Amino acid sequence: MKVGFITSEYPHAKIKHAAGIGTSIKNLAITLVKKDVNVTVFVYHQNSNEVFIDEGVEIHLIKKEKYKLFTWYFYRKHIQNYVKTIVKKKNIQLLEAPDWTGITAFMKFNVPLVIRFHGSDAYFCKLENRKQKFKNFMFEKLALRKAKAYVAPTTYAGVETRKIFGLDKSKIKTIHYGLKLKDFVNESPNLYNKKTILYIGTIIRKKGVIELAQIFNKVVEANPDAQLILIGSDAPDIKTNSSSTYKIVEAIFTEKAKKKNTYLGKIPYGEVQNHIKKAHVCVFPSFAETLGMVTIESMALQKPVVNTSIGWAQELIDDGINGYLVHPSKIDAYAVRIIQLFKDEDLCLEIGKAARKKVEMLFDIEKNADINLAYYNSILNT
Repeated sequence: MKVGFITSEYPHAKIKHAAGIGTSIKNLAITLVKKDVNVTVFVYHQNSNEVFIDEGVEIHLIKKEKYKLFTWYFYRKHIQNYVKTIVKKKNIQLLEAPDWTGITAFMKFNVPLVIRFHGSDAYFCKLENRKQKFKNFMFEKLALRKAKAYVAPTTYAGVETRKIFGLDKSKIKTIHYGLKLKDFVNESPNLYNKKTILYIGTIIRKKGVIELAQIFNKVVEANPDAQLILIGSDAPDIKTNSSSTYKIVEAIFTEKAKKKNTYLGKIPYGEVQNHIKKAHVCVFPSFAETLGMVTIESMALQKPVVNTSIGWAQELIDDGINGYLVHPSKIDAYAVRIIQLFKDEDLCLEIGKAARKKVEMLFDIEKNADINLAYYNSILNT
């Protein structure tokens, strides 16, 4: 089989941006290559045009272009024309693209297009209860309506996206993101920095970082030696128009909490795993995700995770068995769970061990790549 992925991000030194979407695509792409699938990745919005091979995957960087008028249209057509040329040249049988921004709106291909629900702007707007620009909604709707089939990383994301855009339920299949489990092994889960809380993700309101600052205030009050480490890019804040969400977070910290907080900013992906291993507890109090790669990465490394209790997270964690689910708005309850884990080392190890088993059961990329392949074949045969 020959497949192509259209994306704006992918983890590689030559590519200027990569986050959870890019990581999930790379995990799948590399695993498919090992299963004798020919994989091409088209990465748009790049600084230059370039083609190279990375771990068996052929990557095409497509330079960002500007036009005097209607860049949103003409750049999409530029991507389309480039991709169509390579599709024809390489006999690519199927393309996959994300729902975010409706990048494939106005594009036409001669092969089936699958759209994966990494999270549309409309989806996040609904979860955050904020208004979406009509233009953005129409782009995403047009892109989705043109696709032959859809993949949802969680059933929750599939149901919510279907309701927003009025999609055909029979065309949506839930296939979880996966991890290369051999790359996520913690040989010493009993060794970590005591009372260290780790958050990984963009510093942005929808990820629950405002609430996390309030939660940490409570934790520090009860445990003065607690530490909070934040990793991720700082983002502007939509609600206040501040250029830095981290500045808002910092202003919420008490004086005690401020002294116990360390913000590392964005760090190389390869360094993140060491921080997870060193953490006592990992926290992801998000209001808006489709799945959350860092959650399953932390679980794979046998860390006790306190996650959000909203929809998608209920498919990742069984509350009280392999992690905890608390709504981020419940500041006191969230803090209590963290403090409980601080007090009970055996509980942390028990939760971490069960978390690893859950990841092995649901998020093994070897198994999930086979499910993807079977789904791709079913699309090609209809």
